[in-house]
Amino acid sequence: MSQNVRMGLIGLGSMGRHHARVIRETEGLELVAVADPNGDAWGVAKDLEVLPDVGALIDAGIDAAMVAVPTVYHEDVALALAAAGVHTMVEKPIAHSADAGRRVAAAFEGAGLVGAVGYVERCNPALLELRGRIADGELGEVYQISTSRQGPFPGRISDVGVVKDLATHDVDLTAWIAQSPYATVAAHVAHRSGREHEDMVSVTGRLANGIIVNHLVNWLSPRKERQTIVTGERGAFVADTAAGDLTFYANGTIPTEWERVAAFRGVTEGDVTRFAISKREPLRVEQEHFRDALNGDGGGIVTMAEGVHTLTVVEAVLKSAATGQTVNLEHVEITG
Repeated sequence: MSQNVRMGLIGLGSMGRHHARVIRETEGLELVAVADPNGDAWGVAKDLEVLPDVGALIDAGIDAAMVAVPTVYHEDVALALAAAGVHTMVEKPIAHSADAGRRVAAAFEGAGLVGAVGYVERCNPALLELRGRIADGELGEVYQISTSRQGPFPGRISDVGVVKDLATHDVDLTAWIAQSPYATVAAHVAHRSGREHEDMVSVTGRLANGIIVNHLVNWLSPRKERQTIVTGERGAFVADTAAGDLTFYANGTIPTEWERVAAFRGVTEGDVTRFAISKREPLRVEQEHFRDALNGDGGGIVTMAEGVHTLTVVEAVLKSAATGQTVNLEHVEITG
């Protein structure tokens, strides 16, 4: 790959406009072509021609592409790019279904191309710091990962419900933090806003390595919350991903003399530490990881295989909610 990667962007909507800005600002990347059949409502193109489709984007002579079209079009666009030999990052989820995702992943693997999925939460400064500290053993054995992703309804959503749009982030980051795939999930959903798709979900599950997990996700709360809590033998990490803050609540080492309280608690309260961490824009970090993968260092990207696993779990969540049964998942090997 040349030093300056010729990047194409398809999809100039609510996410595409941000990708365009970040690609232009990222060293080693050059935005040379943009496409959207619906035009350029946000003025993303600037001096570039707005191309009509993925075929025209490919014809512009790009090295790599960013796909930010609605989920229903991910498979067709990604397969066209793979057939043309174009390295690609697809916004999450990888496709509209796990089967479609598997076809996309197989196409890129078969062509020897870099294929990535845009799960930007992995690039959140609080979660990057959290994963590093857990990997270094600071928490000891991990017992539980709990996430809460709640807030008002976003007007940008048209083709999916809260599970595929938001819960998919939590599934991906949980498997990534724990370095383990999901083994079982059980879920309940609610439809309260009159839309075809669900707008609230509660998920309980277990990972293959024994960690128990739960996710609360909705578009029905007036209070925006983005929180990940990891509890282990030495305490708990709390990541506020909206603010990019990470706090550690340590188990106490001072004996509790109040007998009733001491008998009730499994652990005692210890020191609370809020870490001072570097806070870079997650989308910029994500594009840098993609650039690095194009230059041979793929350790930072979300692979398409991981994207397929996440979508498999998401479909199991919807199946559980529809049937009222816990769904056992065949383990999908993930790396990273």
